[in-house]
Amino acid sequence: MTILSKEKIKLDAIVTDKYEAIRMVGQMLVDAGHAPQEYIDKMIEREEALSTYIGGGLAMPHGTNEAKALIRSTGIAVIIAPAGVDFGGGEPAQLIIGLAAAGDDHLDILTNVAMLVSEEEDMQRILNAASEEELISIFEAGME
Repeated sequence: MTILSKEKIKLDAIVTDKYEAIRMVGQMLVDAGHAPQEYIDKMIEREEALSTYIGGGLAMPHGTNEAKALIRSTGIAVIIAPAGVDFGGGEPAQLIIGLAAAGDDHLDILTNVAMLVSEEEDMQRILNAASEEELISIFEAGME
């Protein structure tokens, strides 16, 4: 099972608020078998306790610490929301990466994603990806 696949990517998503975005990435993680349905509730709980907005147009919703026991395998789901979604960070998130990470995988993924989007030109390449395949290749190259 791969960490990112076409089924876990939504380009040009239209979402009305951060909770809709969280449910969307969460459902992709559930549908891919990374976590059960109740993981989505834990993602929303996490957001209510502390925003998962990272900065620079990136939000990384994930479950609470208690939800770690629910995770079956590590995976990410990606939404590109060109109009942006307010996650409370003062600027809209256009890249929303849902995360279900087994064990300590979340540290590696967070580090790799942070490096991947640290340059504005790289973030623009992600936001402007023309296909799911192009987005996967950008992530694979950046997460080696």
